[in-house]
Amino acid sequence: MIPMDWTYGLIGGLMIGAAAAMYLLVNGRIMGASGILGGIVDATGPSWEKGLFIAGLIGAPFVYGLVFGFPHTNLTSDPVLLILGGLTVGLGTRMANGCTSGHGVCGISRFSVRGIIATCAYLGAGFVTMFLGGQLLGVF
Repeated sequence: MIPMDWTYGLIGGLMIGAAAAMYLLVNGRIMGASGILGGIVDATGPSWEKGLFIAGLIGAPFVYGLVFGFPHTNLTSDPVLLILGGLTVGLGTRMANGCTSGHGVCGISRFSVRGIIATCAYLGAGFVTMFLGGQLLGVF
């Protein structure tokens, strides 16, 4: 019997792609979560719309977890690593002028060279980080 876990990824990917397409069609803007969150912080544009987007981004998985149960993860419980990881991701999204949803989902689907390069860069950095942290330093 083939495990069906891959279907969750497929369904989630289709949902993210459909949401990105709807956001682009309705607003004429790329669905980049870091840019939307940054717009809330900078107070640029209609913040109620951006607030609803971020609320849905956080709320939808939470509601799913309440209904179907929260998945088990291998996430570390070390608060220093979690804070360091969050700050590093935030710095990276600022340096790349976008995040995985903006560059990875929307950029690659539009054949954006900048999006493809940024996606390769952050995936490569993630691979190196996991290798160094897991294999050489034993952190993960």
